[in-house]
Amino acid sequence: MGLATQIISTGDVSEGSPPGLVDELAAEAETRVCNVPAEMHGWRIDRALAALIPEFSRSYLQQLMADGAVVLRDIPLRKPSARIAAGDRLTVELRPTQQAQAFVAEPMALDVVHEDAELLVIHKPAGMVVHPAAGNWRGTLLNGLLAYHPGASSLPRAGIVHRLDKDTSGLMLVGKSRQAMEALVRAIAAREVNRQYLALAHGRWQGPVERGVDQPIGRDVHNRLRMSVVRAENGNGKPAQTTVRLIDGLDQACLVACKLHTGRTHQIRVHMAWMGHPLVGDTLYGGRVQWGMVRQALHAARLRLRHPTTGKELDFESAPPPDMQAAMAECGLRYNHARVASAFLDPQIS
Repeated sequence: MGLATQIISTGDVSEGSPPGLVDELAAEAETRVCNVPAEMHGWRIDRALAALIPEFSRSYLQQLMADGAVVLRDIPLRKPSARIAAGDRLTVELRPTQQAQAFVAEPMALDVVHEDAELLVIHKPAGMVVHPAAGNWRGTLLNGLLAYHPGASSLPRAGIVHRLDKDTSGLMLVGKSRQAMEALVRAIAAREVNRQYLALAHGRWQGPVERGVDQPIGRDVHNRLRMSVVRAENGNGKPAQTTVRLIDGLDQACLVACKLHTGRTHQIRVHMAWMGHPLVGDTLYGGRVQWGMVRQALHAARLRLRHPTTGKELDFESAPPPDMQAAMAECGLRYNHARVASAFLDPQIS
């Protein structure tokens, strides 16, 4: 098996944020025998392995330990904190990890909205994971891209420049060349890509039709699966800005357009919950499974940008999928494309 590529993010890879462009090589199947020198006597095993086999990351070596692939005197050393002694002889079975093996081409039907020599615009269905990760090593958008566009194998993250949560549907940008990918990453970081979402939320809308939310977001201290609005002085939050505009509303629900100005993890879901309007189906943030909606009712509905090489203005729109439209109808709202289009914020590229 050839060298597999594991891509690591250098920043907050979140809904809408660009990935880092860093590559790490994972191991081929191979056995290494390492003799512990005197100066490493008493070291933790993970620290010693990182020094003895420096071409691999400590996290990769720790995973090998957890798999029982690091052996001393016929006994697997599974705890990274285990201590070793001078003269110990370690046998290390380097092997491709699940993560390394996940970066493979898988033919699948992709809903391609636009394609040219430099970029793809793809409609991601709800339920599809963007990148391989624990519990979702196969069947991801990245796997599909590697099959659809073989040149993607030479690009970090197969050219993917931002992310949607698994249960969020909608439009995604993909670079087809290194030049285009890097240009798209820079454009997103500079807020030059206009990204707008449709959301179906609980509750009657109060106040002005358009509201701006400028609240920092960080990891929830009580639940590591959640993000939350945090106090800026706590130092663990990142700036996050969202503009929300009402499209239609009833006593029990409202349909809104949301524009991201930043790209924090779960940003729209967190800000809508903070406003008192959790998304329908978003049980992680206080929403309820209702009107047949069993996922967060969030859809990436618009992308507006300049082409990374030609500079031509591109504008793409996507109607919400059937489950979200059915939920709207069930609660008494009707999807109307003209009304939604007129409600999108800032028609010009920001």
